[in-house]
Amino acid sequence: MKLLLDTHIWLWSLLEPNRLGKDMTEALENKENELFISPITIWEAMILAEKGRIVLDLSPKYWIKEALKQSPVKEAKLSHEIAVRSRLIELPHKDPADRFIAATAWEYDLRLMTVDEKLKKAEQIMIF
Repeated sequence: MKLLLDTHIWLWSLLEPNRLGKDMTEALENKENELFISPITIWEAMILAEKGRIVLDLSPKYWIKEALKQSPVKEAKLSHEIAVRSRLIELPHKDPADRFIAATAWEYDLRLMTVDEKLKKAEQIMIF
């Protein structure tokens, strides 16, 4: 299965794995699954660190560099198609990060791993 990790799922997997449910933990540990994150996830993680909403043991820049080495995720690159889809996707809110992450799942035909109820309402994407 090809999974796109929402920002909170990627951060929880690294910082607070006990917050993940059993199914998510198993999916993340299953070597047959391909795990992806959007560059928007990195952007969001840096903003969360800057605002003090997550606490990192290194500066955000270095923490992310190390986290990407440890985490078995691939980059789901941004493209102009994703930018267009970010405006076409039907979501109950306007959050640009959520729109880009959902549009990335849609563009690459990935299942979005999230617990965000608003994202789960997007009809164009498959949710894990």
